[in-house]
Amino acid sequence: MRSPIPGLGRVMVFLTAALASASLAVPEGWGEEGVQYGQVGTDVTLLCTGAHAGTAVQWRRADAAALPEGSVTHQGSLVLPRASLATTGRVHGLGYLPGVPFVSCRASDYENFSCSWTSSVETFLPTRYITTYRKKSLTGEERRRNKNGHMGPCLQDPSRPGTCTVHGSEFWSSYRLNITEVNPLGSSFRLLDVTMQAIIKPDPPEGLVVQPIPLAPRRLLVSWKYPSSWPKEPHFQLRFRLQYRPVIHRSWSVVETVNLSEVITDAFAGLEHVVQVSAKDFLDAGNWSEWSPEARATPARDLITAVSEETTTDTSLESLAEEPSQAPNPEPINHSEPLEKTAVLVSLGIFAFFVLAAVLVVTILIWLRVRKQGEDKTKPHSFLVAATHLKALPSELGCRGCDGDMQGRECGKCPPQPLPSLSAEAQIL
Repeated sequence: MRSPIPGLGRVMVFLTAALASASLAVPEGWGEEGVQYGQVGTDVTLLCTGAHAGTAVQWRRADAAALPEGSVTHQGSLVLPRASLATTGRVHGLGYLPGVPFVSCRASDYENFSCSWTSSVETFLPTRYITTYRKKSLTGEERRRNKNGHMGPCLQDPSRPGTCTVHGSEFWSSYRLNITEVNPLGSSFRLLDVTMQAIIKPDPPEGLVVQPIPLAPRRLLVSWKYPSSWPKEPHFQLRFRLQYRPVIHRSWSVVETVNLSEVITDAFAGLEHVVQVSAKDFLDAGNWSEWSPEARATPARDLITAVSEETTTDTSLESLAEEPSQAPNPEPINHSEPLEKTAVLVSLGIFAFFVLAAVLVVTILIWLRVRKQGEDKTKPHSFLVAATHLKALPSELGCRGCDGDMQGRECGKCPPQPLPSLSAEAQIL
């Protein structure tokens, strides 16, 4: 059933926090007996607790000959106007009211969550904290059984100052935390709403081991375990993120897996590698854990390379032992630098390109010449046909010419007509 007054629940929470804070904001129990407290920047009145009424009282400052400037005595009391830290004496604690604390919460598993805080103001006074929680989003049955809601203390651990833990929390529930800071001058509090799915952050995986794989010069076997603070159960599992790199490199390679082991297949042969792993809720709730401590390993050498290197090394050592150099100052072996090797390969490539281009050009020229010669061999047959045809033409042309000039004479008596001239190629044929 909803409250008839809007915001009544929130007002009650604030009043509860204020009353709890006020109950601890009294001077009793704060440090040494007889110490009085005052706020910096206000008029502070110091009472002489051991004096009787009407008794003359004389005030002195332990570390100075005179009282603070502007101080006055009134009926046995000492009034310090606008007190500052410089006026603090042994019997007086001068400081500031508490500020609203900074609070953050984190769940390292799905059953508990912890909150930590720091003060926002340096008060220079003894300080205490009240830490409580209230469960939100209660079911109807829970509301009927507990009208005030599920409330309890966020337990503080003396060995870990500034932290408290809520045990037996529910992964799908939300909680409201109240962290109240109290000192002899007053109190201040912060309310923080917490959802388990949002603050879940596992501890780093444990037992990280990296091992080389025999006869596999580019592989490493990596294995790890669940963090001890996260029980492995079917409903709340973790997934993992693995990062690795050669020690001499700066960039990381990253892979994700749900297994407790992974084989790195692209390691650099002969180089030492550094590996780390982190964890996150399987359903992607919350945040990744911090990275685990580093583990290192070097991939194993393959058998052929190892035997070759050992044979070469043994042969070199035997040669040096049996046949020492006769030269007085033997020159060191000049090992080509990688840059020089690259330049040589580039030069050879350019030379091969030009040779190939020259061969291609010569081949094209030879092919064109052979083709032209083949075409020339077909021309004589054409010219012979043309010449034969031309030799058959004169008689017919002569008779027609004679018929035009006969004037009563016979065609056979006509004078012969000159034949048309042949081309140079026809005459040769």
